[in-house]
Amino acid sequence: MSPIIPTSQVAWGLQLPVQSQSPSFVQPWEHAAGTAELVSVAQAADRAGAFYIGVCDHVGVPRPADEQMSAVWYDTIATLGWLGALTQQVRLLSHVYVLPYRHPLAVAKAFMTLDSLSAGRAILGAGAGHLQSEFELLGVDFDSRGAQLEESVAVIRSAVAQEYPTVGGPGAQVGIAMSPRPVASLPIWIGGSSKVAIRRAALLGDGWLPQGPPKMGLSKAIAFIRSEREAAGRPAAFDLGLNFGAVFLGQADFDLEQYARGPAVHGTAEQIAERINKFAAKGVNQIQLRFLGKDAQQVCNQIEQFGDEVAPLLSCG
Repeated sequence: MSPIIPTSQVAWGLQLPVQSQSPSFVQPWEHAAGTAELVSVAQAADRAGAFYIGVCDHVGVPRPADEQMSAVWYDTIATLGWLGALTQQVRLLSHVYVLPYRHPLAVAKAFMTLDSLSAGRAILGAGAGHLQSEFELLGVDFDSRGAQLEESVAVIRSAVAQEYPTVGGPGAQVGIAMSPRPVASLPIWIGGSSKVAIRRAALLGDGWLPQGPPKMGLSKAIAFIRSEREAAGRPAAFDLGLNFGAVFLGQADFDLEQYARGPAVHGTAEQIAERINKFAAKGVNQIQLRFLGKDAQQVCNQIEQFGDEVAPLLSCG
């Protein structure tokens, strides 16, 4: 277990548009978008030096939950694998993969294959899930989802560490052949912002992927992670994430709040970097951004402008 972001670096990434279209964050242009727009944004992130691009995970959204969540949720592994072939260096993150939905060896095989095919760029962002009706649809117990996630992470780590792990189910004691192998060690970032999810990230993960502001506050959450890791004898080094939210460089010629579905940070490169660096000073070293635009091309321009003008100004302080 170890972090993957270099010491003193503030990495940035984004959950890709188009691939998930929840009404809480979808921009107007995405409804008519498809393959070309998704590729253009992923490749812009790759060119701009983004640390990762993220793809969400839902198997299916039962009615009536689709009214609040939409029906558009691309398959995580298929999308990341395809985009991996169309990019060069950006890492490929699941944000987040619901582990209780799958056998942990199937998850390990999928992500180790993705890592092998992409020359070591896979990141398993894992979570317990939240949509009870989806659990029921798949025949998975909802109340024990946290325990299922914890058990799955242990099996996945064994599969990553050993080509013939002896865990995963009846008969596994003979050793289960697991190949292709990951390029190095598959990093696991644990998602969630509740206290139990934050503790789980601290004890099981290489990093934390908050799913929104933690109720205890960011500073307390970071202190909690550090104390939990210290008490458990875990290394202090750990990748700490933040959902920075919607951002636009310069002055927009459209209604930012309408496109952001809420508040948006905007201004000069220096102003935006200053806002981000306040969080970096607390210990955050991974910033997730949502780039705004009237269309995919403007979003791509924003991503590349961020990489050119803002990223060089980011600092851990």
